[in-house]
Amino acid sequence: MKTLVFLATGFEELEATGTIDILRRGEIETVTVSVTGDKTVTGVHGIPVIADKLFEEVDCTLYDALILPGGGPGSENLNKHEGLRKALVDAYENNRLLAAICASPRVFGSLGLLKGKKATCYPGIEPELTGATPVNEPTVTDHNIITGRGPGLVFNFGLEIIRYLTANECAADDVAEALLL
Repeated sequence: MKTLVFLATGFEELEATGTIDILRRGEIETVTVSVTGDKTVTGVHGIPVIADKLFEEVDCTLYDALILPGGGPGSENLNKHEGLRKALVDAYENNRLLAAICASPRVFGSLGLLKGKKATCYPGIEPELTGATPVNEPTVTDHNIITGRGPGLVFNFGLEIIRYLTANECAADDVAEALLL
């Protein structure tokens, strides 16, 4: 299994690095991708992170999951990236996993990918989940979309992605146990 985690200026550092760490502990190949044109991307709290690749260097069709960390400014910047938007629609149409946490489910909402689905997000973002039924849960999986509520629930989010990709509850349980969850 191979995943991409997209980083835009203003991303939520805990959600990005926490998700990456959890997935790698679950032995899922996880590549970080900058959509800024620079491999160094600064998060919402001023923490710089060096991405593995630039958006232009990856073929999104070769990955099993496309993952969006939140952060208000970060999610807005992800939503403005036309190449990413096209890749998300292609992944959705080809039944590959899409996952977003915190404010980033708004990107899926703006693309119409949440119509008729349940989804969760950071409180106050619900109006941007166009067509979704918002629910107050740590994570929600509906078909090939996983949404997460926020930074304090990044463990739930990462573990849910492992469960989905491996179809193996034990893999997620092993990671959770190693994390003392």
